[in-house]
Amino acid sequence: MKISLVTVVYNAQDTIAQCIQSVISQKHPDIEHIVIDGGSTDNTVSIIKKHIKHINFFVSEPDQGIYDAMDKGISIATGQIVGTLNADDLLADDQVLSTVAQVFTQQDIDAVYGNLNYVNLNGKIIRKWNSKQCVINSFNRGFMPPHPTFYCKRNLFEKLGFYSLEYGSAADYELMLRFMYLNKIKCFHINKVMVNMLGGGVSNRSFKSRLKAWSFDLKAMRKNGIAFPVLALVLKPLRKINQYI
Repeated sequence: MKISLVTVVYNAQDTIAQCIQSVISQKHPDIEHIVIDGGSTDNTVSIIKKHIKHINFFVSEPDQGIYDAMDKGISIATGQIVGTLNADDLLADDQVLSTVAQVFTQQDIDAVYGNLNYVNLNGKIIRKWNSKQCVINSFNRGFMPPHPTFYCKRNLFEKLGFYSLEYGSAADYELMLRFMYLNKIKCFHINKVMVNMLGGGVSNRSFKSRLKAWSFDLKAMRKNGIAFPVLALVLKPLRKINQYI
């Protein structure tokens, strides 16, 4: 089973080598690694080219941001299963993609997701995102799977659509709402840490950006039919309280 992994990157010279190495170290034998660079101006491109023999497709050109780059990578993916791994993220161990392939082989499912650790620049865990199996009303109670651990069948993008740029930093949340809640695809929770993610994402850089992110979340909830979107918006960050260590 081929797994296509899309890495989007822009000016990530300090982390991109480790990201790529975490893919190279995977034991799964059939991986397609697609790297989409947004026209980096630091040493990112030269670092990527040092690993080019392990990368199936690479391009460096301007884009409209993270989710535009993801859509670009997904549109050329050829694997039955597609996931994403951002330049600041690492696959947690060398069995992550083998586990993903095994679950897809053994279960009648459309997508999987797992657990995630937030880490600092020294690799110390600062927050654990232990997810749960999604049930019918999970999203109405503020549930969201860790997007960096989300892998799904490639044909879902053709059937249900790609990431929508109109939702800004919530484009990943909107896509999972659309796939899992609105269209009720069959999902399976892998109860293991799949990704180590560097803390401090785009939507959390300032209070202003956090407010903007909430507005995008609310828009995504209303678009995809969440029963009580304002309540779900309040519950969504509250679910994170027990994740800090």
